[in-house]
Amino acid sequence: MDKILMGKGTKEQSILLNKVNRHGLIAGATGTGKTISLKVLVEGLSDAGIPSILADVKGDLANLSQAGSSNDKIAERLKSIGVEDFDFHAYPVTMWDVYGQKGIPFRVTVSEMGPLMLANILDLNDTQTGVLTIVFKVADENGLLLIDLKDLRQMILYATEHSKEISQTYGNVSSQSLAAISRKLLTLEDAGGDLFFGEPAIEINDLLRQDSTGKGTVNILQADKLIANPLIYSMLLLYLLSEIYENFPEVGDLDQPKLVFFFDEAHTLFNNTPSLLQDKIIQIVRLVRSKGVGVFFITQNPLDIPEDVSSQLANRIIHQLRAYSPKELKAINAVANTFRQDGTLDIKEELIGLKTGQAIVSFPDETGAPQVADKTTIMPPHSSFTALTDAEYASLISSSPLYTKYKTTIDRESAYEVLLKRIEQDKLAQEQAALLEKQEAEWKQREKEANAAKEKWEKEQAAERKRQEKELERQQKVSNRRKKSYLDKGIDSMLGTITRSIGREIARGLLGSIMKRK
Repeated sequence: MDKILMGKGTKEQSILLNKVNRHGLIAGATGTGKTISLKVLVEGLSDAGIPSILADVKGDLANLSQAGSSNDKIAERLKSIGVEDFDFHAYPVTMWDVYGQKGIPFRVTVSEMGPLMLANILDLNDTQTGVLTIVFKVADENGLLLIDLKDLRQMILYATEHSKEISQTYGNVSSQSLAAISRKLLTLEDAGGDLFFGEPAIEINDLLRQDSTGKGTVNILQADKLIANPLIYSMLLLYLLSEIYENFPEVGDLDQPKLVFFFDEAHTLFNNTPSLLQDKIIQIVRLVRSKGVGVFFITQNPLDIPEDVSSQLANRIIHQLRAYSPKELKAINAVANTFRQDGTLDIKEELIGLKTGQAIVSFPDETGAPQVADKTTIMPPHSSFTALTDAEYASLISSSPLYTKYKTTIDRESAYEVLLKRIEQDKLAQEQAALLEKQEAEWKQREKEANAAKEKWEKEQAAERKRQEKELERQQKVSNRRKKSYLDKGIDSMLGTITRSIGREIARGLLGSIMKRK
């Protein structure tokens, strides 16, 4: 098998497998048959053993896992195309979901995403990108695993607290830049980034499988909820493209591609994402072709795709376009001019008047040159159009050989836990240091109080001794005074006695003289 029959116009229109890596576009208004074209192409790839990845925005591709059935419309379409040996069968489908609700949880780690891609997603300026790169480097050198967003938040907190030391080694790490990154991370977390980042992380080789019959696996990324968060949607698709680009060897043009991406609602990749992220997507789409990978964009208006990208989309399937306004009519003119024409078709009129299931197609020939545009009736798919029941959906998810591998979240010790332990250890050390400091202060206070008490006691003792000395001196003086008083009294008594005796003698002598004179 070297080609995929897409339908029939003036002739059979087929996409050559060796030209699928030239990328492609499926466009058209709602209800015009884009999903049919997508399914036919994906089924053809799977039949050729080529795995694919589909971002399913509307949630209506899981029925690729179920065999279709015939009806009058399908029979009529097959007859008009000239296909007789057409069978209906199912395809190997693996459902993936970032939110883990309608598929196997799809996760990557912060480390795998890397600072540069994360900076593009967060729309950081050059200074903030440099700071984020330093944060990753510090984490790596300290053996701190960055697995989920709480690891990165904790690492930024660590960098904020140690900004001076980090700045001395790696250059200026300002608190303003770290705060700006933290705010952007909150936006990413609110968009569902807390679910997207984690373990077990997806292994790219698990997307490149074949089933036991050799059919390529159809990997469907459930995006009906994800599309509401264009930042996460773009981040997921950019990550996958980047991982494949980084890990796949250069192979040039192969007989058939290794893998094909289909990006539904492609306008969201370019209208609601930061300009740096858009530039990154454009760059990788341009380069991934050499890795043997094809990329197809599905959108309502072909002009939603930037010219730098649309110029690389060689495989084109354009269903009916609406022309209700001058602006829409101008867009149809621009689309028509992108086709190679031979004058047999009025492309502008045909784009407006196409029926459901019809498309203007142009695919590269063997030389790689675009073929003349042809109005083509698209083949019906082999798989079902009927939506899966809840039981069928659950069975599809749980029956995948990868379900057991990825279903349970692993939260091993990483930067968040390690840094929290360090914080606890630092807190404990600080508490112990504070306790020791308090005890030392208490000991010093007690020593001071003891010294003060001792000094007071010594002063009191000195004062007591001085008082006692004074008291002793006083008592000595009193004793001396008492001794003197006793002596004085004795002397006074003796002198009094003597005085009295002398007085008596004198008196007697005087009286005797007087008496004798008489």
